[in-house]
Amino acid sequence: MTFTYPQYLVDTAWLEAHLNDPDLRILDCTVLFATDPHGFQVANGREAWTHGHIPGSGFADLMQGLSDRNSPLPFMMLPATQFADAMSRYVVGEGTHVVLYDACSDRWAHMWAARVWWMLRVCGFEQAAVLNGGWHKWTLEGRPVSTDPCPYPPARFLARLRPELLADKYEVLATIGDSQTCLLNALTVEDHTGSAVRCGRAGHIPSSVNVPTVALIDPVSHAYLPAAQLRAQFEAVGALSRERVITYCGGGIAASSDAFVLTLLGVPNVAVYDGSLLEWAADLTLPMETA
Repeated sequence: MTFTYPQYLVDTAWLEAHLNDPDLRILDCTVLFATDPHGFQVANGREAWTHGHIPGSGFADLMQGLSDRNSPLPFMMLPATQFADAMSRYVVGEGTHVVLYDACSDRWAHMWAARVWWMLRVCGFEQAAVLNGGWHKWTLEGRPVSTDPCPYPPARFLARLRPELLADKYEVLATIGDSQTCLLNALTVEDHTGSAVRCGRAGHIPSSVNVPTVALIDPVSHAYLPAAQLRAQFEAVGALSRERVITYCGGGIAASSDAFVLTLLGVPNVAVYDGSLLEWAADLTLPMETA
């Protein structure tokens, strides 16, 4: 069994063979990330990029350049015009092909790259792919590493907004218990059941099911699991038989990885709940359940 849209995922051998393609743009999307029993810890990955990156790559700064600084919630989607300006600064535009990667730890590999991939898709850009295995697999295989600055020429990004790819709390509230919509939690089993509390209140949005992002990743290579194994996980919770799927997590990042895989598998109507539990759990009028 293969992916329906394999063009959205590239392997390390392909990327090394195409490093000098004139239309290629590589972006390191790393945010340094860790979890503890009380929450999620993040730090900017730019300094790590300066010490070594895939040759030619630029750094896509999710914390400073690709999140809405006017929102009280972290990592919220930028307004389309601001996102277009940011992507233009990252030399992404018409006629370019973008490969995204991150250096996240094995349990959470790909989620930052998948977040930028999803943001690009929200703004109508389809010529982007995630590097399977990311920085970990690239260096594990001994592929070339550089500290040189990004060499790409300027570009102009045009946003063509697709609002149906993002969900808000009002849509999520309206779809609780709706047999045609699958609410899908991308956090760990412990977060979903409420035995870990990292987003203010224990548990999950009522009627939602759980496919943890961490369960999608091979623990050795950090690549996504084969298509058949991924399909089986989503099929087991009913995500492949609904008219619409809305993924969520703590802040819309891990949810983007689940949404990315669902897209690879050919699921046509997928959205990410951008505010996710950081918004939902903070509103005490909104329901949560455990177990």
